[in-house]
Amino acid sequence: MATSKVTYLGNLRTSNEHLKSGNTFITDAPTDNQGKGEAFSPTDTVATGLANCMLTTMGIKAQSLEVDLTGSTATVTKTMASNPRRISKIEIEMHLPGGISEKNQKILEHTAKTCPVEYSLHPEIERVVIFIWG
Repeated sequence: MATSKVTYLGNLRTSNEHLKSGNTFITDAPTDNQGKGEAFSPTDTVATGLANCMLTTMGIKAQSLEVDLTGSTATVTKTMASNPRRISKIEIEMHLPGGISEKNQKILEHTAKTCPVEYSLHPEIERVVIFIWG
C-alpha cells in the first residue's frame, strides 16, 4: 500500500496527503530558489524529519525506561550547498526534561543518533546534535 500522495498545485507548491490518516500539509519552494517560502520546503521536511524521528524513537525508548519526555523540543537549522543544490548540514538542538538519570540520558541520546532517518540520510550531510537536559 502506498504511503502518501503528492499533488503539484502549480506555482512551486505541492499538497501532500498521508493516505492512512488523511492528514495533509503543503510545501513551497524556498525564497532563495524562486519560491514563496510560505510553507516548509521539501528540504525543510527532510531536515525536520530527522528531528521528528529522533524524538519519536527517544519517546519509544523512554516508555520502556519509564521516563516521560512530554514537552521536549528540537530546534532545526538546515544549511544548503550548491553545485549540486543539496542539504549540506543539519543542526538540531534538543531541549529535554530534567530529573532523568545520566545513564538514561546516554541511552536516549544513543537512541536518537541511531534512528531510521539518521541511517537514511546521505553520509556527506554534516549532523550536529546538541542535547540540553533540564
